[in-house]
Amino acid sequence: MRILNITHRTEYRYARPVAPGPHRLMLRPRETRELRLLSFDLIVSQDAVLTWSHDVAGNSVAIASFAGLADALAFESRMTVELGAQDWPVFDIAEAAQQYPFRYSHEDWIDLGALARPQYVDVAGRLSDWVENFVMARPTDTLSLLQDVANGVSLQINYQSREVEGTQGPLETLDRGWGSCRDIAVLFAEAARTLGFGARIASGYLFDGSRDLVGSAGTGSTHAWVEVFVPGAGWIAFDPTNRAMGSANLIPVAAARHISQVAPVTGSFRGRPDDLLGMNVHVAVELA
Repeated sequence: MRILNITHRTEYRYARPVAPGPHRLMLRPRETRELRLLSFDLIVSQDAVLTWSHDVAGNSVAIASFAGLADALAFESRMTVELGAQDWPVFDIAEAAQQYPFRYSHEDWIDLGALARPQYVDVAGRLSDWVENFVMARPTDTLSLLQDVANGVSLQINYQSREVEGTQGPLETLDRGWGSCRDIAVLFAEAARTLGFGARIASGYLFDGSRDLVGSAGTGSTHAWVEVFVPGAGWIAFDPTNRAMGSANLIPVAAARHISQVAPVTGSFRGRPDDLLGMNVHVAVELA
C-alpha cells in the first residue's frame, strides 16, 4: 500500500489578454478497488465557474467557464491517493474465458458495444494480419495471448516522447516503428479489438519511484495505457509502453473508447491565432 501526492499543472501564456472559452478538465482520479482518493483540490488562476458531472463512461469532468479576459491561464490539481495494486497480480478469469477464442455473454457484448469494435479504417486488413502472428493456436491461453500482443507492441515500437497534440493511428505507428505512450496504447487497444476483445484507452499518471520506467519524467508523468475486459477478472490494465500488466504503478483518471476522449485539459480562447505564446505542463507523482 502506497500513499502518493500528485500535482498536475497546465499553464497557457498569451501575447495579450484574450477571452478564454469553456475548458473541459479531466483531472480527478477514478476510484477503484485498488485506488482510493484521499483528497483532491482544483485551483484555477482566473475567476471561473466550475460545473462537475460524469460522462458516459463514468469519468469525472469539470467544465470551467470564464467571464473576463486573461493573458495567462493555469489549472492546477493537487491530490493524495492510496494505491494498493499488487506488483504481481493474479486474475480470476472465468472458466469459459480462460481459452481464446471465447464468447462474451449476450449482456456483456451489448454493453461493450463500440469498445469491442475496431475504431480505425483498415481496408487491407494489415493490422489483422499483424496481430494474427501472435495467435499460436486456437484455442490458446487468453491471458498469455494478451501479454504476447502487448509485449510484441513494446518490442516492435520504440517509445519516443512527442509533445505535439494528436495521436497516430495504429497503422501509422506500425509503419513508423515509434510512438508516444498514447500512440502505443492506441495500437494495442486496436489490436485487442481486432481479436474480438473489449478494450478501452486509459489515461492518468505513472508513478516511477525507481526512475526506470519508459515514458516517465522524474518521479512521475501523465501516461496512457489500455484496459481489456476479460470475464471474471473484469478490466485488466496493460501498459505496453513498459511491458507491464496490472495497475501497480498506474493512477487512472479517465477511460474511454477513443484517446481524444481522455485529454486532461481541452479548451479554446477568442483572439488571434498567434496570441497563444505557449503551454507548459508539469506533473509530480511522489510518495507522501
